Amino acid sequence: MRLEFFWRTTCVLTLALALVQVSGCTSFNYTQADSPVALVSVPTMNPRPQVALVLGSGGPRGYAHIGVMKVLEQAGIEYDLVVGSSVGSLIGAFWASGYNASEIETLSKQGGPLTVFDFSIFADRGWIRGQRLQDFVNDRLNSPRMETMPRKFIAVATRLNDKQPVFFQSGNAGVAVRASSAVSQIISPVGIQGVEYEDGDESLPVAVRAARQAGAQFVIAVDVTAVPGTAPADTAASRLEREAKRRARIDPELMDADFVIHPDLGFGTSPTPQFFEHARRAGEITAWRLLPRLQQALAVADVLPAK
Repeated sequence: MRLEFFWRTTCVLTLALALVQVSGCTSFNYTQADSPVALVSVPTMNPRPQVALVLGSGGPRGYAHIGVMKVLEQAGIEYDLVVGSSVGSLIGAFWASGYNASEIETLSKQGGPLTVFDFSIFADRGWIRGQRLQDFVNDRLNSPRMETMPRKFIAVATRLNDKQPVFFQSGNAGVAVRASSAVSQIISPVGIQGVEYEDGDESLPVAVRAARQAGAQFVIAVDVTAVPGTAPADTAASRLEREAKRRARIDPELMDADFVIHPDLGFGTSPTPQFFEHARRAGEITAWRLLPRLQQALAVADVLPAK
């Protein structure tokens, strides 16, 4: 979440975790042969996905995605495409590489992937560079190239100059995740072949359209942002305005999903192990509660869970 207190606290947390890295590099532009290819729309996949899972942005709130995925796996509901924005892209990359939800949960409890930042006083337009996140992803994947992963995955980012969404489904996964997670004024923008990109939250926090364009027959969207109407009475006007703008980007996308899972995590966010566990558990509780309805919807759509 782009909350001032969250990011200040996150800075302290990352320092405590010895994730500090000072660098003289003030900009980043990835020009290698495996550069992610930014698409303005997603071509229809062949074969078309049966069930797509769309994981939304939300910083530490993204731990709820892990809880939702655990329930779907335990219920035998398989999906053959994950679309992720920001933290959703981070989790989606590990899933696409072959990790299951329990393995992603174990990894998250070890201090990553959700808390891997590299603080730098020299970072360009932010105080986190993002290189450590990029390296963390690539070092732990079976393949760093998205198109060779065993499962289909799309990362969503925002083109910095015009705030338009772009979609990565080929090229270096770590760079794509880094671009998708580059929170404005916090994590430095990511240059790819001379074009700069930032957090997918700035354009499509829950990118249902990408799954639809890919040809998905059934789309499950997971929204981990604050539930409307839960803001405390003393919430700053600027924060309320940001939330309203985010909802204006999210709600039209959710209307095009076949099923929406929206855990209530409360309005506040805290980058602490206690909050991470709270988010995971909230994702599980909500998914179990909605499971009968989801199974019925899949049956009506004639998209049955794999046995």
